Amino acid sequence: MMVKMKKSDQNLGYKKTGSKPIIRKIYDYLLSFYGPQGWWPLTELHETGGINPTKTGSVQGYHPADYTYPQTRNQQFEIICGALLTQNTSWIQVEKALLNLKQIRSLSSEGILSLELETLKEAIKPAGYYNQKAERLKILACWFSELKNRAPAREELLSLKGVGPETADSILLYAFKQPSFVVDAYTRRILTNLSLIDEKASYNEIKALFEKNLPQDLAMYQEYHALLVEHAKRYNLKKDSYAKCPLLDIISD
Repeated sequence: MMVKMKKSDQNLGYKKTGSKPIIRKIYDYLLSFYGPQGWWPLTELHETGGINPTKTGSVQGYHPADYTYPQTRNQQFEIICGALLTQNTSWIQVEKALLNLKQIRSLSSEGILSLELETLKEAIKPAGYYNQKAERLKILACWFSELKNRAPAREELLSLKGVGPETADSILLYAFKQPSFVVDAYTRRILTNLSLIDEKASYNEIKALFEKNLPQDLAMYQEYHALLVEHAKRYNLKKDSYAKCPLLDIISD
């Protein structure tokens, strides 16, 4: 039974089935189907058996159902580096760049700051756009070294060069364990296919759709983002697969 939507909610594609928002129903389905994803992957876990349970893309460094990470400042900074480096490239390429930094013992804010710029560029070359990303990593390293042990505000992150909404929310959610929902291209693609958002919906509108209909739960926010990425890789990479998305059945219930 479809609950009547408020006009303001219609613009965001808000629907309810029974007493549970459709946004929550989608999460429950994805989690039951794919299981915990264990994001954000860490290079340190390559050596201790961390794996990706769904085997799409990179298959190492994940920690399914363990939300204690990051456990150290270096792990925290590694996530920040990854969030920047993953812009406009795949995680597999980012992983190569991070491992390069680790190999030269520079996967820390102190290490990045001490590296010659050209050396840094060479190390992160697999992630692409290495000229601008190297300069922005230097900025992030300087900022992080002065941050000490506090969690930054979203506006503070957005003021840093090269940090847009998706990168800022990724840093907050995974590095600082703050429930700030991450919206990426996969999320937009899935929700558009389900007719839950307009194609022109803004980042903040989509973010609000999730945050309005979910509890402020760190594990749920982390899993939901990761699950949407995994699902999109299977059903939303090619147009001819969109109609096969099993989430369409949930929407029609």
